[in-house]
Amino acid sequence: MSEILLTLPLSIILAIVACAAAVAVAGAAILGERQRREVLRRAAGGFDIPRAVRDSERTISSRLVDWLAARVPAQMGSGTSSTSQLVQAGFDGPVAPAIFGLARIVSVIVFPLAALAVAPRDNPTYFAIMVGIGAMIGLLAPTAALDRITANRQDAIRKGIPDSLDLLVVCVEAGVALDAAVQRVARELKLVHPLLAGELVSMTRRISAGMAREQAMQGLYLRTGVDELRGLSSHMVQSEKWGTSIVTVLRVYSEQLRRKRKMAAERRAATASTRMLLPLALFIFPTIFVVLLGPAMMRILNMFTQLG
Repeated sequence: MSEILLTLPLSIILAIVACAAAVAVAGAAILGERQRREVLRRAAGGFDIPRAVRDSERTISSRLVDWLAARVPAQMGSGTSSTSQLVQAGFDGPVAPAIFGLARIVSVIVFPLAALAVAPRDNPTYFAIMVGIGAMIGLLAPTAALDRITANRQDAIRKGIPDSLDLLVVCVEAGVALDAAVQRVARELKLVHPLLAGELVSMTRRISAGMAREQAMQGLYLRTGVDELRGLSSHMVQSEKWGTSIVTVLRVYSEQLRRKRKMAAERRAATASTRMLLPLALFIFPTIFVVLLGPAMMRILNMFTQLG
């Protein structure tokens, strides 16, 4: 197998890499088009987009995206454990698992071929090592990217929870019903915390459609994976079940979240010096040594050259 790879022309390898990259771009375009259409559908109040609007928006690129989307197998990636993580990362379209599975296949092909194109062919050991590293990167890169996107989205949602609870307390104290208060909070937070606002709107729509409030709140945690929302849903359900004041529960939980975030920030600040050791040892200290010892080493070398 290695002999066959060594004898492949570079042009063929580059052509295969270009084809794989084109497939990846097409997959990303499919997912983006599906998400855009879902946003338009939600903006229309949950109904289908009018035919006149659809016809006016159809361009060559959108037709290509529709043609590719119709031919992507829906079962690709649907049975994997990453489906729930795709939802938590914000990719909740029906074709998202298929696109993610396609991206994993393309990544496994592209990175080894890229390593194959740049690896030194005169050294079989280095060649095999670089191809192996490319295969490992191609296998782990999509999952790592998905984990990073999920973590960033969860952090953005987590930062907006205390502010939303404060606004919710104000609305409930003013005599607004809980569901209407959640809708008002989502409308007010749309510009500051759009991700949390979108999840709150989705929750209120489920409640309006007839879903139980407890189930809708639990779905809010399942769609985001944020532990603070699970605690919030449990507190609100218990408050409604036992008849306690929802305002007191929200105020206490908001203070608890702020205190928890402050403790996390203090913990990160306390470990900052330890985390700076590796960058200092790799980047700062060698530069300092070169600046301080470089002239002295040059003088010593000149002295030995003159003596010799």
